[in-house]
Amino acid sequence: MPEVRIVAKNFMDMVAALPAMKLDKLYGSTFICEAVLRSLPPLAKKYVLQMLFVDSPVTAKSMEEWLLADGYSKHKVSIDRLLQLRVFLEVNDRKKETSYKMNTKFQSNMQKYLVFGGTLPREPMPLSVTVRLPTLEDLEAYALEQWECFLLQLINSAQAERLTSFSSSLMRVFQRGLLSARENEAPKLTENGFQFLLMDTNAQLWYIIREYISSSEDRGVDPTDLICFLLELSFHTLGEAYNLNTLTDVQKHAIKDLADLGLVKLQQGRKESWFIPTKLATNLSVSLSDSSSRKEGFVVVETNFRMYAYSSSKLHCEILRLFSRIEYQLPNLIVGAITKESLYNAFENGITAEQIISFLQQNVHPRVATKTPAVPENVTDQIRLWETDRNRVEMIPSHLYEDFPSKDIFEAVCDFAREIGGLLWEDSKKMRLVVRGEYHQHMRDFLRHQK
Repeated sequence: MPEVRIVAKNFMDMVAALPAMKLDKLYGSTFICEAVLRSLPPLAKKYVLQMLFVDSPVTAKSMEEWLLADGYSKHKVSIDRLLQLRVFLEVNDRKKETSYKMNTKFQSNMQKYLVFGGTLPREPMPLSVTVRLPTLEDLEAYALEQWECFLLQLINSAQAERLTSFSSSLMRVFQRGLLSARENEAPKLTENGFQFLLMDTNAQLWYIIREYISSSEDRGVDPTDLICFLLELSFHTLGEAYNLNTLTDVQKHAIKDLADLGLVKLQQGRKESWFIPTKLATNLSVSLSDSSSRKEGFVVVETNFRMYAYSSSKLHCEILRLFSRIEYQLPNLIVGAITKESLYNAFENGITAEQIISFLQQNVHPRVATKTPAVPENVTDQIRLWETDRNRVEMIPSHLYEDFPSKDIFEAVCDFAREIGGLLWEDSKKMRLVVRGEYHQHMRDFLRHQK
């Protein structure tokens, strides 16, 4: 079965995909420049700092002289990334020699940042106005609750107790590719939808944010404005309150959507209103591969295939139900078992063995996380074996050739089929062979010449 994967791009991939004019517009913001610099590979950061106060182009050959003997591959990756993000611009002189020059907007803003120091996007509100703000623990619990509520609504789960304020059209944009609906039938999760649920929170968030930005033009919003605001949001201090009146109209509309996703918490005072960034917002400029933002695990898997999930989350229960049999649920404990039938059902829905194993390993309970392996080896091996059971028979379109007039022609045809890589089976006694379907025309042409 072909494997389908959702690629949840990070912000810098979205930034790099923007047209040159919009990308240059983004570099008018110091925060975007700083976020881009942070995201670069180490060698690319070094090149930016080396060329920050150099106004004339530097030849590609000169830059290669800065390298160690084994550094060329890293150099190529760094240069490619700098060109994608238009931090470096390629210049060709009369001798057709390639040189690199720094983007003037990016260069100017980073020079100011290094010389005069950075400033906050906006100042936090004084405690005398906001009085009592939620603790960081309360804020994290709120963010997770909001995110779970959104995901349950996204997959049309009956467990969703309350709905977000997203419009039905925007919700359909988020559900695009994750749910499929036939006439007179309730929407069902697609292969991508099942895989989406097994992603970690960071990857799921990127997927939703990407869809939110890519559909912004349909709502009359410039995607560069949204990207700029979202990256700016990641520079705010976690748990501090910021006045809503400092936002533009586009940003005020976006902040309400972000509150539904759990990125910010909105509060109303007597005279003023404010928003408080959560951990989800401050992690927006963090790479997907950064494990520092991973949440604590909750799953314990035993060698007898029993599974205990120490969680009261309805979403966790829905996710575990994708590949296991849930036996009973207590207020803070979900008990289930990984069975052949439950895994076959998961495989049927497009979930792979590696995705299930990866999910269990990423969400393993801290008490067993120190063990090696954290998920018993006999369980992971059996999950893989049950998957291969389903893939024993492979269907290949093919053609059978028989009734050859002579042994010489049969052997010549076999040799030809073997040479082009199409031979699947041969029977020299009965002079029969089977060849892949895509090579049928080649076989016909060859047989005509033999006659």
